[in-house]
Amino acid sequence: MTDTKFPRLTAGSDARHAACDVMVEIIRSWAAEGQAHSYSTLSALMKESGYSVPHRGPLMSALLEEACRAEAGRGVPVMPTAIVVNKHSRRPSGQFEVLAKKEPFRRGDLPNWTWKAEKDRVFDHYHK
Repeated sequence: MTDTKFPRLTAGSDARHAACDVMVEIIRSWAAEGQAHSYSTLSALMKESGYSVPHRGPLMSALLEEACRAEAGRGVPVMPTAIVVNKHSRRPSGQFEVLAKKEPFRRGDLPNWTWKAEKDRVFDHYHK
């Protein structure tokens, strides 16, 4: 059942682009503070901003990928979603590492690359 208080975030819609922009801003602020946070925290902040993005499932994964790709399109040399982690394991989901192996990122295949190194690069890039 769709929650009608929130816009539908269908692929390519203006609402989806706006939700991605909000997600990027949230993640940038966390990175500037040097803090990683959970998917559930991101979900709650998205909801406060007017977008229903469950912390589990394909919508969260898709928006995180879109956020990485949006930042890459702006010339950002890091994958900002490295700092969005599972509450219990304190690691990103498996989808993050799959994305790291795709274009334009292609770092997941590099020897000695780890998500922890990417996380540190995110903090270094956005630190104010």
